Amino acid sequence: MPETTGLRSGLTDYGDVGFSEFLRKAFIKGAGYTDEALDRPVVGIINTSSGFNPCHGNVDQLIDAVSRGVMLNGALPIAFPTISIHESFSQPTSMFLRNLMSMDTEEMIRAQPMDAVVLIGGCDKTVPAQLMGAASAGIPAIQLVTGPMLSGGHRGAVVGACTDCRSFWGKYRAEEIDKEEIEEVNSRLVGSVGTCTVMGTASTMACVAEAMGAALPGSATAPAVTADRMRIAEQTGKRAVELASEGLTLDKVVTAEGITNAFRVVHAIGGSTNAVVHLAAIAGRLGYSLDLEAIDDIGRETPVLVDLKPSGQGYMEDFHRAGGLPAVMRQIRHLLKTDALTVTGRSLGEELDDAHDSYDEQIVRSLDNPVSTTGGIAVLRGNLAPAGALLKASAASGELIEHTGRVVVFENSKDMAERIDSDDLDVNADDIIVLKNIGPVGAPGMPEAGYIPIPLKLARAGVKDMVRISDGRMSGTAFGTIVLHVSPESAVGGPLGAVRTGDNIRLSLSERSIELLVSDEEISARLSDNVPHMVPGAERGYRKLYVDEVTQAEEGLDFRFLQGLDKRGAAPLSS
Repeated sequence: MPETTGLRSGLTDYGDVGFSEFLRKAFIKGAGYTDEALDRPVVGIINTSSGFNPCHGNVDQLIDAVSRGVMLNGALPIAFPTISIHESFSQPTSMFLRNLMSMDTEEMIRAQPMDAVVLIGGCDKTVPAQLMGAASAGIPAIQLVTGPMLSGGHRGAVVGACTDCRSFWGKYRAEEIDKEEIEEVNSRLVGSVGTCTVMGTASTMACVAEAMGAALPGSATAPAVTADRMRIAEQTGKRAVELASEGLTLDKVVTAEGITNAFRVVHAIGGSTNAVVHLAAIAGRLGYSLDLEAIDDIGRETPVLVDLKPSGQGYMEDFHRAGGLPAVMRQIRHLLKTDALTVTGRSLGEELDDAHDSYDEQIVRSLDNPVSTTGGIAVLRGNLAPAGALLKASAASGELIEHTGRVVVFENSKDMAERIDSDDLDVNADDIIVLKNIGPVGAPGMPEAGYIPIPLKLARAGVKDMVRISDGRMSGTAFGTIVLHVSPESAVGGPLGAVRTGDNIRLSLSERSIELLVSDEEISARLSDNVPHMVPGAERGYRKLYVDEVTQAEEGLDFRFLQGLDKRGAAPLSS
């Protein structure tokens, strides 16, 4: 091997190259390695195991399986830790920490000697963070997701996190079930370690990684605790050794064509709106700007084919048994960029030639029997969202996607928490709820508070859905007629900050519009009167860095100084 590979690469600077290598080998030999082992190419394996991250509860087993694949193919596996983020254990929000994890990933890959790296992640923000960091680090990399959890059972029904978490909590708020049952179901929703077992953000990003060629074909859906997941891990280790020899880096795989395929798949699987933010950030690292109009165009011609919650009824283990993502991609092959390169070294088309069709046409539908004739996510614009907003149309109520209503405003999450359950709240079922100041800067961290609960008095009356609008996000496991990612956000002077209780807003999915029915002059006057938003605790540390540098939703909430300098054009490509 050339002297710049393996443990000889990236030597610490002591002013004496020979001593640097001598010292490095002396220390690692203390761990019991022989010269024969240390002379091999090195494959780094990112270890994101954490007691606070049950989505990654199988990481130790995955590391063992990846290491087996690496060693069987003549290289040396070395695992190393990075930050681990779990959605439910991160304050103020996991999105706030995603960029920190991406920086940790990038710098640890750069700092340590390795010829390729396996990225082990699963929970919502870890996969995009790893892909962002590895894309910037510039060495061969391959994604391995931890895999979805198993579903559970409650009183004869299949349940799973976390769409059913929200459904049961809504029933509890509406007093349709009692405290005893909500406590009982709490122990039934999560059947094992692993990521959410519905088409939430974690499952969506696993499919995104596979669709744009950064993970092995068929690797997105195998449940965390299955033999399939371990075999995929071993195969990933094998491929990482080959990548080290070939020098195939992520920037050669994650091209405009690969990103376009990823967006096509997000629509076809009824994927999370969070994928738009994460793909914008990944694309931005590689020098691409996001084309929201192209995303919407792709959605108009791409049917939803996967019958999984929250857009359908099934769970990820059903999807895996049905053939996984390759079965979906074969259905929409005519819409994909099949010349796109994948991490296997082959084109997407070549990989699909070897894939199977669906084994269950209820879970992976045919083109003539879709869940929905158009894609899951719609891009909205209007005077309320000049830079765009998103609606997960596949999870919205048909009677509300064309709607004009009176507005009830909450100024921030604290205001909402204090008033939404009050019997005195002036709200009706046909009103529109607006929540401000939960965007990238406003919260900070753009929390998933966009899934605004139905006001308690309406929930008790049987109301299941309302139009809700915010500059925040919602979990990919959530459902309802919810407009998200309104940009620019209210905290930086966006028009959402001008909305007042009693105004009227018009939502039109068919016209892709979201309009505040107030004159431009009145909007400007109101914004000029607003008090500047102050972010608590942003005087120092990471929070200051975040608030100073974070971009808006359409740029992916990445830090400006981390975006790619080589401008490579727009992505996705127009259909």
